[in-house]
Amino acid sequence: MINGAVHFTEQGIVQNIRAMRMQTLLMGIANDNITGFDKIGYQRKVPVISSFAEFIGEDALSTTTDDTVGRIGLTENPLDVALAEKGYFQTQSKEGIKLTRDGRFKMDKNGAILTLDGANVLTNMGTPLVLPVVPEKLDDITIDLNGVVRVLNNKTNKFETAGTLSVVTQDGRAVLSPNVRQRYAEYSNVTLETEFMEAMMYPKTFEANRQLYLIQNSNLQRAISSLSS
Repeated sequence: MINGAVHFTEQGIVQNIRAMRMQTLLMGIANDNITGFDKIGYQRKVPVISSFAEFIGEDALSTTTDDTVGRIGLTENPLDVALAEKGYFQTQSKEGIKLTRDGRFKMDKNGAILTLDGANVLTNMGTPLVLPVVPEKLDDITIDLNGVVRVLNNKTNKFETAGTLSVVTQDGRAVLSPNVRQRYAEYSNVTLETEFMEAMMYPKTFEANRQLYLIQNSNLQRAISSLSS
């Protein structure tokens, strides 16, 4: 008696499925970057694929942040601040300390400087930035290249120092020369041409793996059908 059987290994079909899943995630990263093109302070996500991706699939994919300086545009708002160097503003909310490149700030009635989300902007001493006097107009606030914030006291007709903006690296080290630009906002560092070019490659690779999957699945079904007939 001759015994017939189909011996199946995962190397073909499963690897194609993993590859399709990987390309789907890569397309998602590219779409996030394209969506973030016009977002103030958005930094491009860069996909990083580790070794043996064909065996571990999507677990081999991670992202890192492109920390190059984005496009800086004039706004004329005295509380709009951009960093012309790498670094992040330190802010503190109920969720804890956070880092951001979005320097669009506002002032509350007590003279506290806040993010648009209401988080406190911190000084380099780790304390909330609060103006010593509440100015009559925002134009009375000055911020120099080092991030020193001063406000005009109309009673004495002198500027008083409120503190220095805390600008740090991703790992929390102080940036000594942050090159702070008052009345400017930083848009994303995304280049649409780059994102569209990469986004065009992922569907092609996805489709190639899908076709291989369909061919191997069809061959497997024919083999099983021939054994059962």
